[in-house]
Amino acid sequence: MKIPKPLWIALATALSTQALAANTNTLVGWAAMPPATFSDGPTSGQFVSANPYGTFLPPYTNLQPVQGFSAVLPGADGNNFLFLTDNGFGAQANSADTLLRLYSVHPDFKTRRGGTGTVTASNAVTGTSLARFTEPSRITLNDINQKLMIPLQADITHYYDKDANPAVDPQIQFGRLLTGADLDVESVRQDKHCALWFGDEFGPYLIKTDASGTVLRSEISLPGVYAPQHKDVVAGKATSNLGGSGGFEGMAITPRGDKLYALLEKPVEGDPANQLRINEFDIDREHFTGVTYFYKLQVAGHAIGDMTAIDDNRFLVIERNGDTATNGVPFKRIFLIDTRGIADGGTVKKTELVDLMRLDDPYDLNGDGAKTFTFPYVTIESVLPLDERTLLVVNDNNFPGGGGREQAADVTEFLKIRLANSIPGLSAASFGKKARTLCGRGERQDS
Repeated sequence: MKIPKPLWIALATALSTQALAANTNTLVGWAAMPPATFSDGPTSGQFVSANPYGTFLPPYTNLQPVQGFSAVLPGADGNNFLFLTDNGFGAQANSADTLLRLYSVHPDFKTRRGGTGTVTASNAVTGTSLARFTEPSRITLNDINQKLMIPLQADITHYYDKDANPAVDPQIQFGRLLTGADLDVESVRQDKHCALWFGDEFGPYLIKTDASGTVLRSEISLPGVYAPQHKDVVAGKATSNLGGSGGFEGMAITPRGDKLYALLEKPVEGDPANQLRINEFDIDREHFTGVTYFYKLQVAGHAIGDMTAIDDNRFLVIERNGDTATNGVPFKRIFLIDTRGIADGGTVKKTELVDLMRLDDPYDLNGDGAKTFTFPYVTIESVLPLDERTLLVVNDNNFPGGGGREQAADVTEFLKIRLANSIPGLSAASFGKKARTLCGRGERQDS
């Protein structure tokens, strides 16, 4: 039977559209957390400027901002996640009253089958829903046993050691709670012993705590690398060779939980142009092995947001520029990198996996009236494999900043992305989930 030409054209168009859709990454779950989401704690925001939009103005009396988020771990179960807060308000000089915490979060994803698209607090151990972000929902970092060798806000009378500033909150002093002026933690992983490892930008340092957030040992520096806030630079014993806010932005852990791979956000002086160091760290021996790889940025001036392991050799890396929907041309992508066959000091292989500015959204899950979803926020700092075809991706809203989608304070959006093609071995990246479950039940607490 001969097919009439108009019908033939229609069939060809339909087949072409189906083929394109088959190779498109798809938004299958979406939720959002409002900017003004707080937890109890010391008054915060006493040193930060008001945002240009005139909303959510600081200070926040007896409150701590829950956002923005700079890293994610699996939570008590598959419906909950642990998110690491950034250092507070973006700088060492304005975050002394902001606590470093992990919060347990439950997104009720909106999907094609329903869901509210809202986000609530949950118990960090059991996953039980909570009405507010209170003590059971969080892990607060502290140095109660005085292990760190860096100066802390908890040990002085007034913030930033200036009599003209408010007195350091008694909660911070009594518990030796860590603040955003002490460390800028941007990444976190949990090892096979249930210890938590945090990647900091001020040193850059690695910080080890137990599962409750109590520091277990002194900070670990990356040999030969010094950010401007490194204790040796401040003391005049070393010269900075890494730009500010250029430390351990991303950090992956192997499925066995025995090695960390810490990725700097900025190049070290003398390194190849536009290339970032990936530093191997032996968890059992607690030292950097000296093995280093390089990640080459797509364009000079880009930055990375997160790094997550698939297996011992393959990792997911978020790369982005600083542009948004209200300023410039946003570049927000996830790459698959591979160290197999790469010698020490070599540049890793890199393949684009997801363009976060071009996701198929056939059911318009975020309700913007479009069938293509874009994710144009300044910083996107959390990616977690959920299975071999699905990724969780979340932005850092830089509270109370904004301008991502509109001239207003940004929300935090939680995305479930269905990959066009599965990645072999991606399901093996569930070590962290197993570790969280074991640690949550208290079955493994040797650290």
